[in-house]
Amino acid sequence: MSAVLEAKKQVVSEVAAKLRDSKSTVVVDYRGLNVAEVTELRKQLREAGVEFKVYKNTLTRRAAEEAGLAGLNESLTGPNAIAFSTEDVIAPAKVINDFAKKHEALEIKAGVIEGNVATVEEVKALAELPSREGLLSMLLSVLQAPIRNFALATKAVAEQKEEQGA
Repeated sequence: MSAVLEAKKQVVSEVAAKLRDSKSTVVVDYRGLNVAEVTELRKQLREAGVEFKVYKNTLTRRAAEEAGLAGLNESLTGPNAIAFSTEDVIAPAKVINDFAKKHEALEIKAGVIEGNVATVEEVKALAELPSREGLLSMLLSVLQAPIRNFALATKAVAEQKEEQGA
């Protein structure tokens, strides 16, 4: 009996650590998806560097309380799977939201974004943001614009001087 209890305590501490260490976490209801669809979702999440697991709700509730995320408990009913990402805040929300658009059986229930419990709307809003690489490229283009404009103006002045000198 104590071996089972120890195993459960270990799972609770493991899930609590994942909830604390993750940059973002998404809780989904996967009821209605067939095995092939769940496998495809797991593959897409794995490629994005996201861990996707199914835990018992009672153990997850205890882990959420241990991690200081008791607000997550109201979403932990029925069959749930949890996607954890320790690297990218947007990745789990983006992959799951895109998958849910194609497969209506997948339902986003809640999330945790950088240590704060998030609603379904907040998770979906996060999913609509560009990826980290997309945001960096936008920033780079904004930073390059003044330099590009200066270079074009300098070139125009140089060409004008050449025309006047010739």
